[in-house]
Amino acid sequence: MDRPVLPLLGSPRAARADAVRNRRQLLATAREMLAEQGVARLTMDALAERAGLGKGTVYRRFGTRAGIFQALIEDDEHAFQERVLSGPPPLGPGAPALDRLIAYGRARAAFLIEHREIVRAAIDGRRPVPAGTEMRLSQMHIRMLLTQIPLDGADLDILAVQLTAALEAPLLLYLSAADFTDDALHTQERTARGWQDLVQRVCRRP
Repeated sequence: MDRPVLPLLGSPRAARADAVRNRRQLLATAREMLAEQGVARLTMDALAERAGLGKGTVYRRFGTRAGIFQALIEDDEHAFQERVLSGPPPLGPGAPALDRLIAYGRARAAFLIEHREIVRAAIDGRRPVPAGTEMRLSQMHIRMLLTQIPLDGADLDILAVQLTAALEAPLLLYLSAADFTDDALHTQERTARGWQDLVQRVCRRP
């Protein structure tokens, strides 16, 4: 029942074998460079040189420097969504809806904080919401779980929007904050506790 509700990002498109191979090579090389040198040193030209591919191949594949990071985060988003769709409970199917909702917020906070440098680098100013597509998928999943919790006539569409904003927006602010440096684990735990408290209060029966 869960799989149709939270579709994976994008739709597979037919691609030439060499294009698929080049993309995999570029993303693998980009991850190596990130691990060795950090985000600041990863540029289009540096990636092309390290991967042994032409600059035109890199520009056709990603378009902009931000496009490299968007492709990286999209790959990781697929893996995250698979955990939600078919992983063990309570994040995956098989747990009560309220437990899954709490687990989703905790996992999402951990994901965004872990990927904060890549997410920040993926923002290129052309997307109206920095994590727009992913935010909509969060909203869909939260909305699906809310339908399984007795909420006595609540407007589930609006409530899903509000809970999604409460989960994603503070993390996006942290991702952009200059002072977000050494305390990621503490921020993650505080965010997770805050999410659990909010959800339990919202879903408490009168």
